[in-house]
Amino acid sequence: MAILVTGGSGYFGSLLLARLAERTREPLWNFDLAEPDAPMQGVEFVLGDIRDPEALARACRDVSVVHHNVAQVPLARDLKLFESVNVQGTENLLHAALLAGVRKVVYTSSSAVYGVPRANPISEATPPAPAEPYGRAKYEGERRCQAYIEQGLDVTIVRPRTILGHGRLGVFQILFEWVRTGANVPVLGNGGNVYQFVHADDLAEACIRAGERQGSTSYNVGADRYGTMREMLEALCAHAKTGSRVRSVPAWPTVSLMKAAAALGLSPLAPYHALMYGRSMFFDVTKTKSELGWKPRYSNQEMIIDSYDWYLRNRDSVLASHGGSRHRSPVPLGILDLVRRLL
Repeated sequence: MAILVTGGSGYFGSLLLARLAERTREPLWNFDLAEPDAPMQGVEFVLGDIRDPEALARACRDVSVVHHNVAQVPLARDLKLFESVNVQGTENLLHAALLAGVRKVVYTSSSAVYGVPRANPISEATPPAPAEPYGRAKYEGERRCQAYIEQGLDVTIVRPRTILGHGRLGVFQILFEWVRTGANVPVLGNGGNVYQFVHADDLAEACIRAGERQGSTSYNVGADRYGTMREMLEALCAHAKTGSRVRSVPAWPTVSLMKAAAALGLSPLAPYHALMYGRSMFFDVTKTKSELGWKPRYSNQEMIIDSYDWYLRNRDSVLASHGGSRHRSPVPLGILDLVRRLL
């Protein structure tokens, strides 16, 4: 029996496949619309679209575990794709897995399902309250999971905090380029909001362990060593030694500007970024630790530095790349280039 990873050519999916390859002898299949950047030993590429039920039915044959990672991310800002990929695509995958007798499905959801938390830390018992289109689509994917659980499919939902780690780009590429060139980095207000991240390696370990554990449930996954947004960014600036400094900007006018620029297509930032950059958000990961025997290795500061150093080593190839997943690709600055000059 094989292990199937949907979205295995993307940022996290490819890393998850690499970690699976290190610890299992089972066949590994990568179901994706895009071919991987490079072939991976022991991994078979299966060309397919998550919106194609017949392709999924074929892919789920003789599969024991599915790790479902295909998703349109906040940077996409495409409501139709959020529905067809994140919602209906998840429905298609769950239906195929149920008919094929798949033993376990691990659905990679998002902390965006919680919206703006009324209180922290967030536990698995905290009611979801998504506040923007991406979060609502991911939560609807969770609702589809619950419907199939009721039909007898074993599904575990994994909700990661914002992912960092070597190779993680998207909006972080903008931050890394600013720091590389010595530009100042903004925080909203005093930057005292407590914000938790998760390293992709730590997330992969949690997902693999979730796939090995019987019984439908949910797990929140994040670092257990974290602090304020200012502390993390100041640690990165100190590490880079390029002259970058963390600068405070007024919160509400800046958030309003971020929302307006995103709505007009002048900024690469999505509504979720404007919603959460200045907010506190962190998970209680007690359940994940106790039930999975899992412990995160990276702190916030360690993972942002790891991500930045990887970017410096690979910057030329990153800037030359085109057409990859949004979390592995450079992002056009738009109006943020003007912001960088004014800070």
